[in-house]
Amino acid sequence: MAGAARGLSSAGPAPSFDIAVIGGGIAGVSAACELAAAGLVVMLLEQEEQLAHHTTGRSAAVFLESYGPPPVRALTAASRSDYAAAPERFGTGPLLEARTALWVAPARQASLLDALMGEVGTLQPLTPSAALEHCPVLRPGYPVAAALEPDAAVIDVLALHQGFVRGLVGAGGSILRATRVTAIQRSGSGWRLGWPGGEVTVGSVVLAAGAWCDELAVCAGARPLGLRPLRRTLATCRVPAGADLDPEGPLVSDAAHTWYFKPEGPNVLVSPADETPSPPCDAQSEEADVALGIERVNGATTLGLRSVLSAWAGLRTFAPDRVPVVGEDPSCSGLYWLAGQGGYGIQTAPAMARCLTGLVTGAGLPADLTARGVTERDLSPGRFAA
Repeated sequence: MAGAARGLSSAGPAPSFDIAVIGGGIAGVSAACELAAAGLVVMLLEQEEQLAHHTTGRSAAVFLESYGPPPVRALTAASRSDYAAAPERFGTGPLLEARTALWVAPARQASLLDALMGEVGTLQPLTPSAALEHCPVLRPGYPVAAALEPDAAVIDVLALHQGFVRGLVGAGGSILRATRVTAIQRSGSGWRLGWPGGEVTVGSVVLAAGAWCDELAVCAGARPLGLRPLRRTLATCRVPAGADLDPEGPLVSDAAHTWYFKPEGPNVLVSPADETPSPPCDAQSEEADVALGIERVNGATTLGLRSVLSAWAGLRTFAPDRVPVVGEDPSCSGLYWLAGQGGYGIQTAPAMARCLTGLVTGAGLPADLTARGVTERDLSPGRFAA
């Protein structure tokens, strides 16, 4: 609560801020912006010199309401209105560029695609020949079934992130870069955060640092949730001359999520959709994973990709049940989680930030989320309590 955050006991100093958000990626800046807009005095702390240095800046940048488990789909759908409102709210250009997505299934994946279409009513079933009309570079005979997602989009991630930063600063929030938090300790009814060369007292803390959230929780005396950072590899390849690939064509993925590609002008973004366990780190791509992505895409298409222009990797951090975690820690009052976004963090960020703000202020989950069947229990860190 904003009021409770201000009222520390005599055992500790008065808080300098109502709430501190640790992590300057899309999760942290969106949460900090919404908290500041709700009237809290907010500090955002980022360990790197540059905000969004890790996972946020390495995203495939797509908006897919069919992607992820049901709570994730609800969070994504609820975020669409936030994207639509952002240009007026933050002074950005449009953040979503309409782009279809195409899900394809070889014979061994047909049941997976059937299940997905049964769960996502907006998907349009396609015959194999119709799939090739939407994406002529698919190898004839590869898909036995396909589905079109007509309302997918490409996200302008940088503009989204910068919009939230402007919103945070405009609402009076503060940002500290190159500030690696090394101490999170109780101070009266609030918290004292420390880092080399400085410290601050705050009423509440939000853990929004991706792969580092479990480490920070232990530092604060809370139980880790068992978050799993998994490395994901992406590469940009040159499209060979003569390939019939529409530069604005659909994102294409197999139903089992073992590869995907997305046309990007004269090039194409490819991924083996890998999930390699990793410690929290500045993830780097490995040649074998890049080669695997190209091999899988070439196996499903006639592209014949060879030339790699650039390659990179990021960490997608999942909770044990692969559903994001939003809410107050069950054992540490005033310590909030905004973690486990997995591969859905960009597209769900607006709604997740509003969820967190409602839980911090006592307003509860936003009505557009509860109307979609999402409950506090679905997102709460308490669901992992023994």
